[in-house]
Formats: sequence, structure tokens, C-alpha cells
Amino acid sequence: MLDTDDIYKDYAEIVFKFLISLCNDADTAEELTQETFYRAVKSAKRYDGTCKISTWLCQIAKHVWYQEIDKKKRKKTVALEDDIICDRLNPEEEICLTEEKMELIKAVHILDETSKEIVLLRITGAFTFKEIGEIFNKNENWARVTFYRAKQKIMKGRLK
Repeated sequence: MLDTDDIYKDYAEIVFKFLISLCNDADTAEELTQETFYRAVKSAKRYDGTCKISTWLCQIAKHVWYQEIDKKKRKKTVALEDDIICDRLNPEEEICLTEEKMELIKAVHILDETSKEIVLLRITGAFTFKEIGEIFNKNENWARVTFYRAKQKIMKGRLK
């Protein structure tokens, strides 16, 4: 049987960082982290030990995030905010920055699902390669190589 208090203490930060990399909002990530652990406690009997606990929790977190997206789509409350552009930029610089961001996001979305998720975890969530490897139940070197290859695909696509 899993000790839920110890699991929360050991893995709450990993789950929170994983969720913040997906939603880019600390408050939402905190709520979803709580929901993730609530669901983990409810389904603890189904954990069979075939994967690491962190992997199991991040899979639950991913499903919680997907449900949150669906809920927001139904409510049509998804607001797009652009916090990256600061007040110092002139209109031309803002347009260029927006276009560059769009190109980069399009390039990332062309990647296969695993590469896309690794790139997003690395650049938006500030996850270490070791943590990314743990999430995917792989090692740190695998995460580094996969990230590097995805980066090369993006660069190759942008140079065309």
C-alpha cells in the first residue's frame, strides 16, 4: 500500500513543475496538483508498480490537465495573454517577436508527441533533463539526446 503523505512530500514539486510547464500559471498548476494527488489517492489500489511513482503521478496530472482544457473550452473562457512582450518594445519589434514566436510554436507542433512534450517541458517548465527522464521513465541521457534531436529538427525546419 502506498503511503500518501510520503508520496506527496516526495513528488508534489515534480508534479507541480510538470503542470506549470503545461499551463504556465502557478495558481492553476497548484489546483491541478491537488486534484492529481486526490485522484492518485482514490486510485492507489490500481498502481501496480510497473513504472516509477513520478511517472504514474505525471500521467494522472496530464489527464487532469486535459480535462481542465476541455472544461475551459466548454466554458469558452480561455483568454490569450502575451506576457512575454514587455512595454519597452516598439510596435515593429512586437510584430517581429510575435511572428518569431508563432514560427517557433508551429515548428514545435510539427514534432512527434514525445519530442514536443520534452521540448515544452524543458523550455517552459525549467525541468532538468534528469526530471524529464524520470517523467518518461527513461534516463537523463535519453532526455538530453531527444531534446537535442528535436532542437535540430526545429532548426532544420526554420532554415528552409
